[in-house]
Amino acid sequence: MHYRRLFFVFAVLGAVTLGACRRESPEPPAPPQEQPDPGPDMDSLQRVQDSIAAAEEAARRQAELERAQADARATLEQMVFFEYDESAITPQAEQVLRQKVSILEASPNVRIRLEGHTDERGSVEYNQALGNRRAESVRAFFVQFGLSSDRFETTSYGEERPLVNRSDEAAWAQNRRVEFVITAGADQINPPSM
Repeated sequence: MHYRRLFFVFAVLGAVTLGACRRESPEPPAPPQEQPDPGPDMDSLQRVQDSIAAAEEAARRQAELERAQADARATLEQMVFFEYDESAITPQAEQVLRQKVSILEASPNVRIRLEGHTDERGSVEYNQALGNRRAESVRAFFVQFGLSSDRFETTSYGEERPLVNRSDEAAWAQNRRVEFVITAGADQINPPSM
């Protein structure tokens, strides 16, 4: 019996010792909880939207400017026509030339060659002189609006370069003209409202 008691004491002591030595392993850390995505910062989103809107507006304005410049160039290059054996500016030609004046005032670096033409009737010498008078009448028109005459070079082709190569009144009417060739400042054309 003594052994039993001794055994019991050792058993209790062993259990206590084992219990004291044994550590409980800590619980593994909880996995990090995913924070809900707050989404984009509203201020940043607004800045991006504002940047996109500004870029779109700049592109729209640039396209509008390029269209206006192309229209102004087309106006500058538009021909004017004359009556038979005349170098006087017609009312229709005056309307076209007035549009050119406002563009030229806004585009001081633009230089133009005024090319006078005639129909085939008359001698070569006469038509050469008539083409020159037509080009000079256009230059005089521009100068009366304060544009410097040195911005305009004049030349005459007489009957040498017909626009329409026929011998009838419709063709002759188109061949009696002054053409406008931009010789400098083509990339600096400013529409009058710019």
